[in-house]
Amino acid sequence: MHEMSLAEGILGVVQDAARAHAPCAVRTVRLEIGALAAVECEALRFAFDVVKRGSVAEGAALDIVQVPGSAWCLQCSRTVAIAERSDPCPHCGGWQLAVTGGTEMRVKELELA
Repeated sequence: MHEMSLAEGILGVVQDAARAHAPCAVRTVRLEIGALAAVECEALRFAFDVVKRGSVAEGAALDIVQVPGSAWCLQCSRTVAIAERSDPCPHCGGWQLAVTGGTEMRVKELELA
């Protein structure tokens, strides 16, 4: 389960930000996770609940914003929405797609108290 190591990395970012604004507690951690990022959101929520115990983020809510996948179709020269890397172009049915979005995972915002 790589979500545990992702949760530990998120906690590291949160703790660094909290130290920079000390003293404070973290109320909300808002993440952006792409549909193509290979992250199981419910597993990440569980892992974050485990790693945040005893930290400045102990009472924090985890808010996950899903970012859709997108790709550039080399056959019809369009940017298209995709749900999986293996999806064909929804316009022309072509398979030559270059993924352009939806692979990211980042801490978008922290709400500090």
